[in-house]
Amino acid sequence: MSAFSSAPGAQQRRFAAYLDSLAQAAEHADRVAPLKSYCTGLLLPGERKSVEPMAARLAPDNVRQTHQSLHHLVAHAPWSDEALLQQVCQSVLPQMEQNGPVIAWIVDDTGFLKKGTHSVGVARQYCGQIGKQDNCQVAVSLSMTTEHASLPIAWRLYLPEIWAEDEERREAVGVPKQIRFQTKPAIALEQIWKALRDGVPRAPVLADAAYGDNYDFREGITELSLRYVVGVREHTTVWEPGEFPLPPKQQKGRGRPGTRLRRDRQHRPVSVKQLAESLTPQHWKTVSWRGGTKKRLRSRFVALRVRPAHRDERRKEPHVEEWLLIEWPSGESEPTKYWLSTFPSDITLRELVKTAKHRWIIERDYEELKQELGLGHYEGRGWRGFHHHATLCIAAYGFLVAERSLFPPSTRAGRLELRTPEFPPEFKPRGSPHARRTS
Repeated sequence: MSAFSSAPGAQQRRFAAYLDSLAQAAEHADRVAPLKSYCTGLLLPGERKSVEPMAARLAPDNVRQTHQSLHHLVAHAPWSDEALLQQVCQSVLPQMEQNGPVIAWIVDDTGFLKKGTHSVGVARQYCGQIGKQDNCQVAVSLSMTTEHASLPIAWRLYLPEIWAEDEERREAVGVPKQIRFQTKPAIALEQIWKALRDGVPRAPVLADAAYGDNYDFREGITELSLRYVVGVREHTTVWEPGEFPLPPKQQKGRGRPGTRLRRDRQHRPVSVKQLAESLTPQHWKTVSWRGGTKKRLRSRFVALRVRPAHRDERRKEPHVEEWLLIEWPSGESEPTKYWLSTFPSDITLRELVKTAKHRWIIERDYEELKQELGLGHYEGRGWRGFHHHATLCIAAYGFLVAERSLFPPSTRAGRLELRTPEFPPEFKPRGSPHARRTS
């Protein structure tokens, strides 16, 4: 099922070596060739990256057998997604680090619109792809990133409660028994813990407000001895700079002294939006953090040392001070973004802004994974197939990341040299107009 019909060039030799490294995670000799072919099919040009059209591109003279082999690999074969992603990380990381060290881990999630209700995890929920609630699947990911490159290293479907508690639906799509309902922040924390266990170079964790607003998520990162810069929403409460909650109440007479911190009507925390709106124009500084498509990106920011107020009336000691970073672009009627960060107190405003804004880099990952490698093209309904397809997409994408790392960051790497065989006559993959249904 080779996609190459001529003597391999330098890039093709690198690709062959990369696939050989991934084959170690196939766990069975019979899976090696299909795994290599699947990754190749994902990288070949073509509008649709589901199994059938990939089989036609890979082996136009033997579509049926190739289709069966690829389908078994992705939908049924019990190889480990985690093991393959770990191998991808080990193979690609040295290439990424040639242009600089790992500077951040980025937590995010992405959605896949679905019309039916039978695919695993499908429910009406927020879908970042369209910016509102709709019928979709959502997966949580963890990416490692250098200054110029990024790569997902963990991937897991979010299973809504209506799915997690429905044994009949779980069995129909093969959800493993050990998978129970977890919030997205809880899934992300598990991914971070595993990355530490696997020896991924330690780096600050970045996440948007869907994760940063979750105190347990922030606390979990701190307990793992990692720093963070995470988004929070405007209603998040903090104590103004220099302010603390009231000390425990001292009882008169024989009563036991209080142990918990207090607040009252006159002494209360404020929302981060209230704090931002109380600042004077002199507080705001214009900061530029990176080059855009036409000009350098810049906006107005302020960074303050504050204490989070999350449930501190249940605590004996105040939360430690953190950075509150606020963005209020010129011309906007109110602040647009807020972050909390456990970076050191002596960090510069520009470095704090640059790190907070570094989350943009994974937007390219998702764009290419979806548009070029067919991340959302899997047509099966099962848990195993959903994760196997995504893992193989990330594995194929890892080769692109490694290839780009061979060039200086200012240079755009050329196209892959993979050659596309002709489709067999009259071939119409399922999903195409006037496609013939096959059994």
